[in-house]
Amino acid sequence: MLKRKVVLSLVTVILLVNLAIGYRSYCQEAAKSGENEVFDSISLMMEVLQHIRKFYVDSDKVNIKDLMYGAIEGMTMRLDPFSNFLPPQDAEDLRQESEGEFAGIGVTVNFHDGKLFIVSTIPGTPGARAELQQGDVIVKVDGEDVVDMEAAVSRMRGKPGTAVVLTIQREQQEPMEVPIVREIITVPSVVYPTIFPDTHVAYLGITQFTEQTASQLAKELKSLEEKKIEGLIIDLRDNPGGLLHSAVEVCSFFLPANELVVSIEGRENKEQEMSRNGYKFPDSIPLILLINRNSASAAEITAGCLCDYNRAILLGEKSFGKGSVQNVIPMRDGCALKLTVAKYFTPSRRVIHGQGIPPNIHVTLPRQNIIRLSKMGDDLPSRLAEDTQMHRAVEVMQTCIAQSAGRKGKFQSTDHAELFTAPPPQSIQDMEADDEAEGNADDAPSDKSVDHPQIEGDGTPVQQEEK
Repeated sequence: MLKRKVVLSLVTVILLVNLAIGYRSYCQEAAKSGENEVFDSISLMMEVLQHIRKFYVDSDKVNIKDLMYGAIEGMTMRLDPFSNFLPPQDAEDLRQESEGEFAGIGVTVNFHDGKLFIVSTIPGTPGARAELQQGDVIVKVDGEDVVDMEAAVSRMRGKPGTAVVLTIQREQQEPMEVPIVREIITVPSVVYPTIFPDTHVAYLGITQFTEQTASQLAKELKSLEEKKIEGLIIDLRDNPGGLLHSAVEVCSFFLPANELVVSIEGRENKEQEMSRNGYKFPDSIPLILLINRNSASAAEITAGCLCDYNRAILLGEKSFGKGSVQNVIPMRDGCALKLTVAKYFTPSRRVIHGQGIPPNIHVTLPRQNIIRLSKMGDDLPSRLAEDTQMHRAVEVMQTCIAQSAGRKGKFQSTDHAELFTAPPPQSIQDMEADDEAEGNADDAPSDKSVDHPQIEGDGTPVQQEEK
């Protein structure tokens, strides 16, 4: 009996020692991973929630789900301007916008320095008819102050035929209220395919990168190719971005298959998006991309990629500098989490985020010209006199065509270096030559060795979205 008690006591001591060691190890790991801090913060949040439930004076305003949604929204807003928690209706609005159709007023907006700016209006929409202008600041929506972009955009959308009142601040003028009736907004992705009169120069614009962009662009490019154009101008100004795979497909039209389009690098994973097979626009036809300070995200990926390979001349102003990846992750109850998970790098390893893509040829568009253009129709030849950037692009393109007359083979923007006000960025080929000359080629990491494909499925990131 005594022997049995001794054995049980020994086993108990061993178990207690193991438990103590395990608890100590857990505490150390929790401290390293921040779990203790997380638990303490959750405990504090629950304590605050209980006080609100018990003591807040207007008990009818205490909706637990709304309070929790607000807490999560506040948590994501502290990360960066592009990460957001999306309640069910906001998540559905985002899905519809990605597909190219939604009910709203037809404006593109950007949130910067705590203000919601109008970037552009979609022609023929309520916003355009209300004469909203680029640079206008939306101060209030239906009397509620604008504090973040997602909430303001959600309030501007609604059922077709219903009204929304925007409080607009325009330069030094007094704020004014602008009532607008919502409509179904169909966002055209590829717009204004045109050949300028008495030239062989074609033009088209990409308003944003949606699911339909690649198919619409391929159709227009084939049509222009049949008309024997000799130069192409693609307008990416005021393009806020969109879907990553759409930008990759667009770049693929102008590059051979299996060329690096963009590197996507997160905390642990690295991905590479390569150009695809399929339709290829003739590489003997020179290409100019128009960009400005409102060209962002997927538009910057496209501009940076085609510039790095010397496939396009960039003309206009430095782009916005939004080079981060937001995955839209489905959550319970129809909610979604839009979370920044990585950053983009161009093929030559240029950083987009916070830096922007500079143009090869810098041309500004004065504000008075922007205002006059906003009041003009869609006839591009008649807009040419006011649009200094487009006018310069046509001049440059005609010079390129003249210099290329009688010459066959691939067009390279470096052949026209005398046209640039600033030297073009170092090309991929030049970078590789420099590495080899310095003897660093063997030490440099190979981009092509990285392989982390995007996973799609329930509960995982299903869409890379930039706006």
